[in-house]
Amino acid sequence: MDASVYAARRARLAREMHHGVAVIPTAPERTRNRDAQYPYRFDSYFYYLTGFREPDAVLVLVADEGKPKSVLFCREKDPEREIWDGFRFGPEAARETFGFDDAHAAARLDERMPELLSNQPALFCHLGADAAWDTRVMRWVNDVRGRARAGVSAPQTISDVHAYLDEMRLVKDAAEIDVMRRAAQISTGAHRRAMSAAKPGVGEFEIEAELMHEFRRHGAQAPAYTSIVASGDHACVLHYVENADVLRDGELVLIDAGCELDGYASDITRTFPVNGRFSTPQRELYELVLAAQRAAIAEVKPGAHWNQGHDAAVKVLAQGFIDLGLLEGSVSEVIESEAYKKFYMHRTGHWLGLDVHDAGDYKRDGEWRELVPGMVLTVEPGCYVRPGPGVPERYAGIGIRIEDDALVTDSGCEIITAAAPKSVAEIEALMRG
Repeated sequence: MDASVYAARRARLAREMHHGVAVIPTAPERTRNRDAQYPYRFDSYFYYLTGFREPDAVLVLVADEGKPKSVLFCREKDPEREIWDGFRFGPEAARETFGFDDAHAAARLDERMPELLSNQPALFCHLGADAAWDTRVMRWVNDVRGRARAGVSAPQTISDVHAYLDEMRLVKDAAEIDVMRRAAQISTGAHRRAMSAAKPGVGEFEIEAELMHEFRRHGAQAPAYTSIVASGDHACVLHYVENADVLRDGELVLIDAGCELDGYASDITRTFPVNGRFSTPQRELYELVLAAQRAAIAEVKPGAHWNQGHDAAVKVLAQGFIDLGLLEGSVSEVIESEAYKKFYMHRTGHWLGLDVHDAGDYKRDGEWRELVPGMVLTVEPGCYVRPGPGVPERYAGIGIRIEDDALVTDSGCEIITAAAPKSVAEIEALMRG
């Protein structure tokens, strides 16, 4: 994205703050073992405001209704370390490239922060996630408080900056939507590739490798989350990530996988037969879940509240569970007693963006949030029939989930992951090919 996009976001946050100082650090590097580190991934809030991907960086935003000021603290240029770890912008190049008003070496943060906080009415930060960071922030505040007899005032209030940023991040701008569409395109291609590669005897891990190959060859930096390739009754484990078994003839395989592109997640689930043809029981349950998803998607539109899609999916699933002999009673009884949760125990979606479970409240003042254009959410009903007393044998061990990413538009929604085959006919045709 162009640097002006991030500058505009910083200006908007400053307007929301009115006066005061916001401090937003990026994520630290984490050691995996001895000299090996986990792959680095920046903090989403920091990246949303900066576009800067290096570790050891902090954004300080001084709000002034006349002219807000953004200051970056980052690693200095270090030719010797760059031999080992790669390129560093350094403060001066980072300031010019990313459009900050000022930039300093990260080593100067503790020195400069008391000065930046002096005579400011409010501090906006996020406390409670990292004890060491919390202690550091309060050390700056106490330093300023210690100058009271010199006529210097410390911030009187400390507010959670994430509360402001959550609202901003919830409605995507045009630049974000463009990236998310591209991420969706890459991920739908990966699911098509996985369907083509699946057959009896292939390992779940081999299918995972096919997904990763497609992600990376189209420029995605990583999976957005640990991919799920769950064959047979593994599909009844919602977060099965071992991916260590072998696909077997006559079983279904559930794949929940999406790439991360330039920080933005995609999230798709498809369930299909290993041998390319649904059996009758598999088709019955699959068509039920697909009908539930269609009902939920129909409720994704401006003015609808968040939970309407979930309510619609639950109603369809409850009727289907009764019709197929999985549950007894009326639809209202099954819903009121929550008996349906034996086979469908999760929600029908979540926000999507820089995080796969993205920022933003689902309720405001006790009421479900109203959908508006620019929001992006998943729609993912499922059905998981674990063997047990009273469970018809024909359905036992079948797990199905169908998930798409929906962008709320002015007139309804756009399913940005629609290119991944979803109907029984589409799936069987692809696998025959």
